[in-house]
Amino acid sequence: MSTTNMATSSNYWEDLRKQARQLENELDLKLVSFSKLCTSYSSSINRDQRTRDSRSDSGSSQDNMLVAMTTELEQLLANLTAVNDKMAEYTNSPGISSHNAALMHTLQRHRDILQDYTHEFHKTKNNFFSLREREDLLGSVHRDIESYKSSSGVNNRKTELFLKEHEHLRRTVTLYSSVRHMENHQTDSDLHETLTYKVL
Repeated sequence: MSTTNMATSSNYWEDLRKQARQLENELDLKLVSFSKLCTSYSSSINRDQRTRDSRSDSGSSQDNMLVAMTTELEQLLANLTAVNDKMAEYTNSPGISSHNAALMHTLQRHRDILQDYTHEFHKTKNNFFSLREREDLLGSVHRDIESYKSSSGVNNRKTELFLKEHEHLRRTVTLYSSVRHMENHQTDSDLHETLTYKVL
């Protein structure tokens, strides 16, 4: 391999390492932020049970932020994977064998970092989506219960109004019956007086 080719080759390797380190640093910062956001999401749900009724605007904006961060982290991991693949290709290039042990060690270190970040990302993401799914399920059940209670309340109110109306009608009928009874009694009394008067 000529000196020019070695210099170019060495620059290519260093460029790949630089890209890998930049992506790793960015991933590290974003994974910390992602983890904190997931933790705050979990805490806000535990603190505020009203989110089960319906997600608040802050809850849905937090959801949107988490989904956006998930997409961004997936892209960064894909980019880092691509850089690692290019580094692996480079170590297998002809003429690189003299430096291969050191390069392989460096490549393995970058692969381990990628594996750790990928594992951490998937663990945090799965925890978040499990929590959100659980909250959606509990929220749905809670809304169904509240809906049942309120509809039962409406039915109870209707029943209560019906019973009041029924009681009012019953009293009216009783009053009417009493009046009719008194009229009949008066009529009977008048008839009796008339008959008595006629007899006399």
